[in-house]
Amino acid sequence: MAILAKSMKEQGKLDNNTLVVTVMSNMGLEIAMKREGINVVKTKVGDRYVLEKMLQEGHKIGGEQSGHIILLDYNTTGDGLITAIKMTGAYKKSGKKMSELASIMKELPQVLVNVKVDNKYKELYKTDKEITAKIEDMEKALEGRGRVLIRPSGTEPLIRVMLEGEDQKEIDKMAHELADIIKKKCSK
Repeated sequence: MAILAKSMKEQGKLDNNTLVVTVMSNMGLEIAMKREGINVVKTKVGDRYVLEKMLQEGHKIGGEQSGHIILLDYNTTGDGLITAIKMTGAYKKSGKKMSELASIMKELPQVLVNVKVDNKYKELYKTDKEITAKIEDMEKALEGRGRVLIRPSGTEPLIRVMLEGEDQKEIDKMAHELADIIKKKCSK
């Protein structure tokens, strides 16, 4: 997405100078786009939310970390063939090696821990003082070098605890610590 958004910007084809991604997209993408002067708009997880935001606000490119990329000039769904053709075009126009193009962003380590919870407690993480205090402490500890994302599953009795940051060991420890607190509070 970073390579395509930058290529589209260089060609004057990046309407609203914006890339639409989901909240699960790696923070490294956001950092890279900021450096390139490209806005990033985030949606809930799911192609349908990405497409909805693109249509509402007139953006041309969006997608998910999983690789689903929507190029609205060509299709309203993620299409691997179209993405491959556009990537090949960006590669050819740049005159650079693909590794050079890919170096536009550094992917930050992510840790995702699924916590099995009773469905009736899926939203408790927003109001429980111990959980909210722990999240705040972790966000302060990461000081803009990472983030904490808590997301209840829409289809399973799970809360997904995702931490992202520069230090894999640090975020792994933090994610499991937070997951343990959530499990204790939300599995009653």
